[in-house]
Amino acid sequence: QVLVVESGGGLVEPGGSLRLSCAASGLSFDYYAFGWFRQAPGKERERVSCIGTNDGLTTYADSVKGRFTISRDNAKNTVWLQMNSLKPDDTAVYYCAAVRYYTCSGYGAGGMDYWGEGTLVTVSS
Repeated sequence: QVLVVESGGGLVEPGGSLRLSCAASGLSFDYYAFGWFRQAPGKERERVSCIGTNDGLTTYADSVKGRFTISRDNAKNTVWLQMNSLKPDDTAVYYCAAVRYYTCSGYGAGGMDYWGEGTLVTVSS
């Protein structure tokens, strides 16, 4: 059974930072690319960032470039999303998803194989 579990969400003031974690089990972690997606109320789910099976294969949405950093540790079966300089527009449920391919940059939400249940990030003063 594949499990993808996100953690690290919470309430933070504008300009603050959060680090999201994604722990995956029940799959061959090294063979999967991982993406962080988010969905705000009334909006479609959008891909925020992607990391391929090679650490160098990272992509970011324009809205988070320079503020968010994605990373992975294959020994720990974990992916992280470091979020800095957070803005109210970053408020959303953040989801971690996996796809068995070397990259997820060409995949939308419908193309991912496994999903976590999400963690809520609220940016507000």
